[in-house]
Amino acid sequence: MANYDYIPVKGGVPIKAWTNGVPVEDMARQQLGNVAGLPFVFHHVAAMPDVHWGMGATVGSVIATKGAIIPAAVGVDIGCGMIAVRTNVRAEHLPDDLHPIRTAIEAAVPHGRTDNGGAGDRGSWGDPPEAAAAAWAELEPGFARIREAQPKVASGRTVEHLGTLGTGNHFIELCLDESGALWVMLHSGSRGIGNRIGSVFVELAKKDMERFFIRLPDSDLAYFPEGTEHFAQYMHAVSWAQRFARTNRQLMMDAVLLALGRFFPDIGVDEMAVNCHHNYVNTEKHFGQTVLLTRKGAVRAMAGDLGIIPGSMGAKSFIVRGKGNPESFCSCSHGAGRAMSRNAATKRFTLEDHATATAGVECRKDADVLDETPGAYKDIDAVMAAQADLVEIVHTLKQVVCVKG
Repeated sequence: MANYDYIPVKGGVPIKAWTNGVPVEDMARQQLGNVAGLPFVFHHVAAMPDVHWGMGATVGSVIATKGAIIPAAVGVDIGCGMIAVRTNVRAEHLPDDLHPIRTAIEAAVPHGRTDNGGAGDRGSWGDPPEAAAAAWAELEPGFARIREAQPKVASGRTVEHLGTLGTGNHFIELCLDESGALWVMLHSGSRGIGNRIGSVFVELAKKDMERFFIRLPDSDLAYFPEGTEHFAQYMHAVSWAQRFARTNRQLMMDAVLLALGRFFPDIGVDEMAVNCHHNYVNTEKHFGQTVLLTRKGAVRAMAGDLGIIPGSMGAKSFIVRGKGNPESFCSCSHGAGRAMSRNAATKRFTLEDHATATAGVECRKDADVLDETPGAYKDIDAVMAAQADLVEIVHTLKQVVCVKG
């Protein structure tokens, strides 16, 4: 018996949804149907248990296409994903007061955003460190090609965002696994430059649809047909932004481990390390066909793949191993998934609710993080149960320190 719900779509491919026991809002269902009705979508659309409304395509969806790509399905946080490493530090080595450790991490990694991202923005480097500058030297030639084709992407930060966290649901956490080992885990993507690349190409796709007289159920589903100039430009740009995002995460991880070395001089990292995207496009083979596979809020879970599925600020997170289920395009969820909008969360929950939900976690307890409070997210245990045929749990992590932008 299949673990997913099979949902036929009139005039389109079906939807296979791993959402048993997990609520899905009507707007997300409508978006899934809109995507499934596009003529170039291949075989079916897979919906993960954390699926929820997003721009154009739902967050938590996996879309295989042949002959076209939808920029908004990848989104504007291109290459967003997770990195986690297991250290040789153990629970018994941690001090009773974790606030100095959180402060040291916050000092080591620019996070948040001030002055609308202008001069003195706390979320970017004023003078990028040597590691960021060296990484940018390798990335810059690829960016020059993007900038030449689409000059609008150049108006903002580049190297100044390499090794920085950002805002929203991006975070840095220290977690303990079931054996008492300390993990460092963080979540971020391609920062401002990825946002500009995504935004510029989404608008270009919309203009192309007008030029080709193509009507869509949602203008955010505008696409580039393969063989067109903008298709080639976008595929280069999205690949580059995914590389930027992976590099960004690694630089932050290096900075966090260096900061932790002040407290644990003998800190080391073992072989258990994961660096995975969950907003990206990749060329893969599924159901006998080579396709462009877009995972928007989904993690690759081919047989043996290690992945990361985080909960919320006060819930568990998981290191998982993929089972290679072909029906999900070898994918799994990228987290718990939002149960409500950010505005709804800030109206519904109080600071007291947030403090209770994050008890035992050294983290911010102020009003500016209410939109990220645990109650704003789906039940991570229900999400994991719904995708038991997609991944197996390797480690269960519980955060003890959380840094938010």
